[in-house]
Amino acid sequence: MSSIGQRLLAILAIAVLPGAGSIAAKKPNIVFILTDDLGWADTTLYGHTRLYRTPNIQRLAARGMTFSRAYTASPLCSPTRSSILTGLNPARTGLTTPSCHLPKVVLKATEGMRSPPNKKSIVPSTVTRLDPRYYTLGEALKDAGYATGHFGKWHLGAEPYSPLQHGFDVDVPHWPGPGPAGSYVAPWKFPDFDPDTPSEHIEDRMAKEAVAFMEKHQDKPFFLNYWMFSVHAPFDAKASLIEKYRTQIDPKDPQRCPTYAAMIESMDDAVGTLTDTLDRLNLTENTIIIFFSDNGGNMYNTVDGTTPTSNAPLRGGKATMFEGGVRVPLVVSWPSQVKPNTRNESRVHSDDFYPTILEMLEMKPQPNQQFDGVSFLAALRGKPYTRKPSFTYFPHDPPVPNWIPPSVAVHQGDWKLIRMFHAGESGKHRWKLFNLKDDLGERNNLATNKVERVRQMDTLIETFLNETKAVRAIPNPNFNPALYRPELEGVGRDRSKGKTNTKKTPRKNPGKPVAGWSPDNALRLSVRDGKMNIVATGRDPRMSYSFAKPLKAGDYHADITMSSNVSGTGQFFWREADSRPAFSPERRIDFPVHADNRQHIYQIKFAARKNLTAVRLDPASGAGKITITSISLSDANGSKVYTWSFQSGKQLRQP
Repeated sequence: MSSIGQRLLAILAIAVLPGAGSIAAKKPNIVFILTDDLGWADTTLYGHTRLYRTPNIQRLAARGMTFSRAYTASPLCSPTRSSILTGLNPARTGLTTPSCHLPKVVLKATEGMRSPPNKKSIVPSTVTRLDPRYYTLGEALKDAGYATGHFGKWHLGAEPYSPLQHGFDVDVPHWPGPGPAGSYVAPWKFPDFDPDTPSEHIEDRMAKEAVAFMEKHQDKPFFLNYWMFSVHAPFDAKASLIEKYRTQIDPKDPQRCPTYAAMIESMDDAVGTLTDTLDRLNLTENTIIIFFSDNGGNMYNTVDGTTPTSNAPLRGGKATMFEGGVRVPLVVSWPSQVKPNTRNESRVHSDDFYPTILEMLEMKPQPNQQFDGVSFLAALRGKPYTRKPSFTYFPHDPPVPNWIPPSVAVHQGDWKLIRMFHAGESGKHRWKLFNLKDDLGERNNLATNKVERVRQMDTLIETFLNETKAVRAIPNPNFNPALYRPELEGVGRDRSKGKTNTKKTPRKNPGKPVAGWSPDNALRLSVRDGKMNIVATGRDPRMSYSFAKPLKAGDYHADITMSSNVSGTGQFFWREADSRPAFSPERRIDFPVHADNRQHIYQIKFAARKNLTAVRLDPASGAGKITITSISLSDANGSKVYTWSFQSGKQLRQP
């Protein structure tokens, strides 16, 4: 049944109930606070941080129940967000990467076509929008008489896939991007959404908008979907808070980033603004508040000379299948139903929220509506509760520390099994098995010792993949064992110990510049037939160009026409006058690269706050071949200010 048909049934069901209006008025309000990239150890809830201060989140926990084993359906944001709104696992929807800001609309996942020869499997082509055919939580609550408002990050698609098409009456700032537009502190770059003050912080503004929404709808039930931009990149905060935390840094503490600590405080302040408003409006007793994060903390960018945060004692972080990527904070407050200041060790999952909220409100799903999640209302009421096996589907392998091949994981009791697609010998799967009760840091792989348990839990995985009709990673027929580097799997910066747990390969001398672009040792450049030909030989190939005369500060977009057989994520950096280090994550745009050997135009928009002195392109995340036909740089008016011609290996400056 279509979402329109489901909505009509819901409206009719409400309309025929005697006194339907009075019943709806008695329904509790719902405030769903979703943070972005907030790790399990990034609050004071679990006792793992010395630096960060989250008194408002702690105050919320004192009013409700804190869960120690809350999981996201994906280690990346958009798939988890879709699971919250649909109650469905990303394996079923096909939305398995955060690609919803990209221009191409894809509503059905398909098997991948190609992969570089150093990869054992080919990752699927993912969905890039939340399909309106799903009857979302927003639509269900709107049809039940709720005022619905979405505030903050969406990242599930621009019009016609925005919150306004998924059941929300209001969407502020109506922004489809992966993070705040430009910065957290004004001036920011949101279209048609200007700051109220010259240096306004976006979370302060979002909280202000949310307060106005609650005040307007205080006399009827409302669903406030407050999805924060914090604490996702760009890493930017109030200057006074950064300086405050700079004096509190312990260089031996794995959490030692003053900018990130400042971002956490602003996030917590926004939580306080919402809860204070509910208190002031006398709505607290009749309001369900959920505080959650879309994935684990970011441990692979560089900010203030270190990583943003540490998820220790968990292993890994955002974009990894280890606990640090998928175990996150969760607090649920509902004064009339949930005992205050309680803790719960039950395992819950992001696709559980939809069916749980329906049961809280004594609402039924639509006819034939299915959920992969299950209600955990019994746990909230302090009753015995054991969740059935839960699954994380991530058939991708972004090049971050603690990466592993494309995989799927199942949690069952204290056990966790990860199946890595076709990562074994002769195209067979490979597994990692952990007992989380004894080994929270996932250091001891028991797969070879517990063969029967692996077999039993892998059967659960296979059943799950079949039931969801998941589009899987498939064997790579072009795999070349000579290019495979298994020693890089699952390694990187281990912040629980404060050191790297693998040796670095020393960088060789880079090659000579070609067309003005300087390569590093991980790629070779040449020009032929008016094209730049690139052979990438390592995991992080890069090439940079320094302008002979700096370009003026301002808004720019780079257009790169490129074909590639290397899947993964490309990166574009820019360097500004006096910036240290030369290229940093704060001045970086990531973009997915199509590995189909066809030409694609990649447009990267960025803002240089100071004079632009250099740019860097990381065209791939692994070994393979890339061809660049053209690169140009345009200003905010669309006028080209710099182009690169690859005729005879020379660059050309345009007026």
